[in-house]
Amino acid sequence: MSDDPRRPEHRLTYRAAVDRPRLTLPGGRHLAVWPVVNVEHWLIDNPMPRQALVAPTAAPLLPDVPNWAWHEYGMRVGFWRFLDAFARRGIRPTLSINGSVCRTYPRVAEAARDAGWEFMGHGFVQVPTHRVADEAGMIARTVEAIAACTGAPPAGWLGPGLTETLDTPDLLKAAGIAYLGDWPMDDRPCRIATRHGPLVTLPYSVEINDVPLIAVQQQPAEEFLARALAQVERLAAEAAGDGPLGGAKVMSFAIHPYLTGVPHRIAVVERLLDALLARSDVVFWQGRDILDWYLGTGDDA
Repeated sequence: MSDDPRRPEHRLTYRAAVDRPRLTLPGGRHLAVWPVVNVEHWLIDNPMPRQALVAPTAAPLLPDVPNWAWHEYGMRVGFWRFLDAFARRGIRPTLSINGSVCRTYPRVAEAARDAGWEFMGHGFVQVPTHRVADEAGMIARTVEAIAACTGAPPAGWLGPGLTETLDTPDLLKAAGIAYLGDWPMDDRPCRIATRHGPLVTLPYSVEINDVPLIAVQQQPAEEFLARALAQVERLAAEAAGDGPLGGAKVMSFAIHPYLTGVPHRIAVVERLLDALLARSDVVFWQGRDILDWYLGTGDDA
């Protein structure tokens, strides 16, 4: 094994879940739910990040108008269904946002800002981090664009497609980022080492996430709801129990407006929100809330 300190296994100290101190949430809650809405800028010049319609030749063709338009529907219509669903329930999610969205889709960014959503950096445009020639410059442009829109730089970061290079954590910490969603490895926050001090990782989800579930695995929308409800039941039961897995936990779910913001799937998101709101052991938090709570626990994992 390489001794390169940038490698993930060297950034992360292994600690078994059963060996860690029990954490508690305010008000006797057992589970912090972290909803994440992803809004992105897909460049018509590039291959589309996802495809709903494969080209007749089975080879990507440019410009890919139908798949670009599929995403565009999410920004024109689907996002506004999300905005309404969260507003009617008094929930403020975290917005994972490409920095360029603040300039290309200012109506979307401003509506989220005015609704009190937290902005989390998600790259500048929706391309893998590995394909960015100047990664530090891209991070800086994203932070600057979000700060110009919201009045404050983002505390958190989620790479496009959760992509990172070996240098990404160091660059993010140097740019003032405090938490990261690219390491979905636990049910509670952890710390990873960087050259500039630790970054806190939050439990983002790659399973209760409409991209892998609907776009990749091609599961029915009902599976999204079933997985989420099964997850919350188990995590809340463990958190409340006296066993070795007891103590407060975090559950995230991730949605994209072109996937679950469409007419035939939005009801699944609304049903999930209603089911979670009906629970007395759950609190909806943004990424900053989870970060502040975790840092205040004294846990050094």
